[in-house]
Amino acid sequence: MADDLRLTNDQDLLTQHVAGEPDAFGELVRRHRDRLWAVALRTLGDREEAADAVQDALISAFRAAHTFRGQSAVTTWLHRITVNACLDRARKAASRKTTPVDDADRLDQLMEPNESAEAPAERHDLHRELLAALATLPAEQRAALVLVDMQGYPVAEAARILDVPTGTVKSRCARGRARLVPLLTHLRGDGMGSADRTGGRNRTRGPSVPPASGPRDAGASDPAAAKGGGGRS
Repeated sequence: MADDLRLTNDQDLLTQHVAGEPDAFGELVRRHRDRLWAVALRTLGDREEAADAVQDALISAFRAAHTFRGQSAVTTWLHRITVNACLDRARKAASRKTTPVDDADRLDQLMEPNESAEAPAERHDLHRELLAALATLPAEQRAALVLVDMQGYPVAEAARILDVPTGTVKSRCARGRARLVPLLTHLRGDGMGSADRTGGRNRTRGPSVPPASGPRDAGASDPAAAKGGGGRS
């Protein structure tokens, strides 16, 4: 049965889950959790908050699967629920004025999968400053920039995930980039400079977090197994 589920497309898996197949939702989690985790982590900038947001989102999706009408891809639907969970948490956290990227251990969780403490010091500092600047943006602008500029989603797909018009995504990205430029002007010539010169053109999408271990391999239908996500131990 497990092999059969791995060959089943997302929409059929969701249909099977609604029909009572106990392992169908677990297969959806296995397929998409890493990307959901990457979006949550970069949107919230805090590992624990991101883990809770992904868990909340997957529980919501688990319970609301019967409402899915196939008007978008299942992955878009899952991302939308996850981003909404992140935005809810970001708005609640705004009053606390936290700056999570000040912690070097948390910063390591946000870096590219092949970058770690062994990465060049300049690159480490670039990530620190970029993520600190990103954390100053309003939650909606941050979410749009994470999807388009960091995760590489096309604007149209980001619009479907955020459930807003494409023009709104473009506007949020443009305003977000404009707010980041004064904070990151000194980084021109590095990663940020090249991104700015291309107007935030999408980079090729690729895995943004290391492969998950532990709960991911449990294959459980319980979405709570996703808490902790693709983070490093």
